[in-house]
Amino acid sequence: MSATPSSPAWRVVVAAGAGQLLAWGSSYYLLAILARPMAADMDLAPLWVYASFSGALLVAAMLGPFAGARIDRHGGRCVLLASNALFALALIVLALAEDRWSLLLGWLLMGAAMPMGLYDAAFSTMVGLYGARARRAIVGITLIAGFASTISWPLTAAIEAEAGWRAACVVWAVLHLTVGAGIHAWLLPPSPPMSAHPAVAAAAAGDGVGVPPPRTLWLLALVFTASGFVFAAMATHLPRLLELGGCSPAQAVAAASLVGIAQVVGRVVEAGWLSRLHPLATARLSSVLHPLGAMLFALFGGPLAFTFAALHGAGVGIMTIVKGTLPLALFGTTGFGRRAGLLEAPARLAQATAPMLFGVALDHWGAAALWLSIAAGAIAVAGVLGLRTRA
Repeated sequence: MSATPSSPAWRVVVAAGAGQLLAWGSSYYLLAILARPMAADMDLAPLWVYASFSGALLVAAMLGPFAGARIDRHGGRCVLLASNALFALALIVLALAEDRWSLLLGWLLMGAAMPMGLYDAAFSTMVGLYGARARRAIVGITLIAGFASTISWPLTAAIEAEAGWRAACVVWAVLHLTVGAGIHAWLLPPSPPMSAHPAVAAAAAGDGVGVPPPRTLWLLALVFTASGFVFAAMATHLPRLLELGGCSPAQAVAAASLVGIAQVVGRVVEAGWLSRLHPLATARLSSVLHPLGAMLFALFGGPLAFTFAALHGAGVGIMTIVKGTLPLALFGTTGFGRRAGLLEAPARLAQATAPMLFGVALDHWGAAALWLSIAAGAIAVAGVLGLRTRA
């Protein structure tokens, strides 16, 4: 297979998407099922496990630019392969953990693997392979990886119920060393460094992007940070928030479960009708959806819980794609990996702190804490409205 195809090869996209499904299912989505069994087994407060995960996100934020630069220089396949080894090591350390400090070490190793193996790395790899034509590949990857929680949560829960949380970690480690490593070693084509990539060089010369001012980079980082805060806050506290807003426990769970479906639907819409629009227009649409839904729920309560969840989920789903396509459209392909890491670093810091901050707000303000996420959403809207398609 040529490393510089004229359009995304869908078997490559499917392979990369499957690798992302594995990476997300064994990292971000692991905590929801295993946090309490981990804490109970080692006689720890669950807060320690969540704090350890926040530490992992801080490590990921610090290492993101480095991982992106490695992809720029050496191509994405070797970095993704290394992530499989590091994910597996982290999971084995977690499985063998005997106290809080070895548990913390496992999560910090997981944080080191995240920027090498999650969306930033996959998107940068697609840009290295397809240059300015990577938008369709990025969308395809997110469509497949959007089912990570749907597949990983039942699988992790089933293993934990049968053999314990340590066995679940071992199974995920084995999957990384077999399925994940096999995908990245044999199903992803090698790509030269982006600066030497002929398709990338041609696209960069002809895409008309130019060099945007630093203000554009700062605004985009602000948008991603505010969106990251909203994502993490809702991912952690949405059912409780809905209950405080007037839903019954059953209604809250049912509405919250709609978020995952809405994410996939949003990505399908982006792959279809929205693909004809500039990514900046897509970004403006996605940034509006959470604050719109949240304001409706804040004003009218329980009857609009499902509307809120659907709008929030669609916004999250589309914003995931925007994080790959908008920097590509605004800045071009040169240095994409390092820039993606820089843009995602403050967002990961926001994701590390949002669960605790929003949890405290819920404790003190009840459902009125929703206005905190509305304010963060409004910041994202203001930031994306300040962006322009040309410098």
